[in-house]
Amino acid sequence: MNGNLDKGRAGEIAAVKLLQEKGHIILFENYRWQHKEIDIISQDGDILVFTEVKTRTNFNYGYPEAAVDVRKQTHIKAAAEMFLLDHPEYQKLRFDTIGVLMYGCQVREIVHWEAAFY
Repeated sequence: MNGNLDKGRAGEIAAVKLLQEKGHIILFENYRWQHKEIDIISQDGDILVFTEVKTRTNFNYGYPEAAVDVRKQTHIKAAAEMFLLDHPEYQKLRFDTIGVLMYGCQVREIVHWEAAFY
């Protein structure tokens, strides 16, 4: 794996696959508004889901999903608000996180937290 961007992209690919296996319809990946980004926007039944993916190669800095701190949550919510202005048809929404632990190029562990924050 060549650096954090490659590691992060591999984690996002694994997260998309996991969500699809759970029945989500992927609407957008890497949605940007200003300098804020939402990794994955999907639809789970009638719920619009904004998912932040965190990928790590070890637990030296804690669990990957723990890196979705209040500051990051605020950025995701701001981008989600702008998305919803353009897509008012969605009435239900949820904020999820997915933590991915990589070993080399392989996913060692992946954890999906539904309704991780509000």
